[in-house]
Amino acid sequence: MSEKIHPTAVIASSAQIGSNVTIGPYTVVDDGAVVGDNTVLDTHVVIGKNVKMGVGNRVLAGAVIGRPPQILGFDDDTKMGGLQIGDNNVLREYVTVHPSMFPNENTIIGNGNLLMINVHLGHDCVLEDEIIISNATQVSGHCKLEMGVWLAGNVLIHQFVTIGKWCYAAGLTGINHDVPPFVIVSGHYPMEVRAVNKRGLARAGLTPDQQKEVFRAFKYIWRNNGPILERAKQLAEKGDLEPPVQDIVDVLIRGGKQRFGRHLELFRD
Repeated sequence: MSEKIHPTAVIASSAQIGSNVTIGPYTVVDDGAVVGDNTVLDTHVVIGKNVKMGVGNRVLAGAVIGRPPQILGFDDDTKMGGLQIGDNNVLREYVTVHPSMFPNENTIIGNGNLLMINVHLGHDCVLEDEIIISNATQVSGHCKLEMGVWLAGNVLIHQFVTIGKWCYAAGLTGINHDVPPFVIVSGHYPMEVRAVNKRGLARAGLTPDQQKEVFRAFKYIWRNNGPILERAKQLAEKGDLEPPVQDIVDVLIRGGKQRFGRHLELFRD
């Protein structure tokens, strides 16, 4: 047990606290929670039941992590799933993250992510790694954010949306259908793909040739006349695409199978 626990903190007897953990004043760690080594929980933080946190995480003042999802009829006695958080994440002030609504499932946050002030992450979402979500962005339930996504402030995301890896969404974007990887999007209803995310290409470690192919694919899909989905299918038929281009094409084709362009909707109960 760490010696850095403030005397006003409330730690459930069944919670597991790792070594070198700091827990600030008036913070609550609920039944069955696991807090990994070298984690810092600031003042007035709430860690809900059965939240599993890895090592080196930092949760700042007022964050509420793992309380019941915002679903009509749910209360503290309703059976629900868990919340798994990986390593080296930073959850800033007043972030809220909800566990899965299903008893045997989890909301998942990977490694090395930054959720800024007032971010909300709904139930049954999956965040991969190295994701940045800026102030007051709201992510509805059942969404998936892939590796390296960067969301600016006040972005709103509909349920069941997939945000492709290494893409960027500008501030105030309203996203209601899947976003391909490596692009910049902005606007709302409809959101539009504006450009290639050059910074995302660099962060992803793409070779110069792969980056050129992404730009060629972008121009072919979004800068020609005709339906975007049809142009994506035409590229797919050519075959032998560079992996990042194949990823873009796959997202567009998968989304095209659902009437609102949200691939994950195909798997909802």
